[in-house]
Amino acid sequence: MTRYTGIIDRYRPYLPLAPETEAVSLCEGNTPLIECQHLPKVLGLELRLFLKFEGLNPTGSFKDRGMTMAVTKAREQGSEMIICASTGNTSAAAAAYAARAGMRAFVVIPEGKIALGKLSQAMMHGALVLQIRGNFDAGMRIVQEVAQTEPITLVNSVNPYRLQGQKTAAYEIIEALGGAPDYHALPVGNAGNITAHWMGYCEASDRRADPAQSLTEACKFCDGQCPYGHGGPGKRPKMLGFQAAGSAPFMAGEFIREPETIATAIRIGHPMSWHQAHAVVRESGGWFAA
Repeated sequence: MTRYTGIIDRYRPYLPLAPETEAVSLCEGNTPLIECQHLPKVLGLELRLFLKFEGLNPTGSFKDRGMTMAVTKAREQGSEMIICASTGNTSAAAAAYAARAGMRAFVVIPEGKIALGKLSQAMMHGALVLQIRGNFDAGMRIVQEVAQTEPITLVNSVNPYRLQGQKTAAYEIIEALGGAPDYHALPVGNAGNITAHWMGYCEASDRRADPAQSLTEACKFCDGQCPYGHGGPGKRPKMLGFQAAGSAPFMAGEFIREPETIATAIRIGHPMSWHQAHAVVRESGGWFAA
C-alpha cells in the first residue's frame, strides 16, 4: 500500500508544477465526505446530504490545500519569504507550510478581529505577526503593496496557485460520489474557495475537442488555454455561496466598507475573487444567499 503524501503527489498531472519540484506538504487533503443520515429527515427534505470535513486538514481548514501549492511554487521560484493578511485560517496555514519549507512567514492581522486559536498556530510555527488598525480589507491592501515592492511572495487567494491547490477538493468529491453533486454550498468570504471548487468541477467534467477553449471565465490561470481538463461529459453542480448578513457584499451588489459578523473567517467586505465568483454563480446556475 502506497503511503498518502498530500494533494500535490496525488494530483500532480493536473497542477502547474515542474516534474522535478519537491512538494512542501503536510499530507493535506484526502478528507472524508460524510453523509448526514438524520439531518435531511429533520428538515423534511428528500435528498442525500454530504459534508466535506475539511477541518481534518493539518491546520484545521481547507486553506492547507492552497498553501501547499502556494509555498511549493514560491520555493520553486526561489522565494525565501511569504506574507499574507488573515483573520485566522490563512495565517495558520501560511506559518505551518513556511516552517515546513524553511521559509519566513509574515502575517498581517486586523486589530481585535482574529480567531485566537488560529493565531496561536501562526505564532507557534514562528510567523512574525503584525497587527494593524483596520479590518481584513485594509490588511489586504498593505500586503499587496509590500509584495509588489519587496522580494516576498503573497500567499492570499489572489495568488493563483492557491486556487490550483484548493480545486483538488472538487476532485475528491467526484471520486467519492462517482460524479459531481447536484448542488454544492460553501461559505463565502474572499470567494477564492467557491471559485477553486468550480475550477475543479469544470476540469474534471471536461473533454473538449478544442484545447484552447476556456473551461470557465472564473479561471484566468492559463489565459484560456487550460491543459488540465481530464474528465468526460459529466454534470457540474449548481454552486451556492453563503455570506453572513452583516458581511454580504455579493448580496448587496457592492463592496462593504465595514463588514460585521462574529464569523471572523468571512468578515470580508471586498472579496478578492469578486469577478470570478460572479462567473461561478452565473455559469453554474447557482446563487448567493445570506
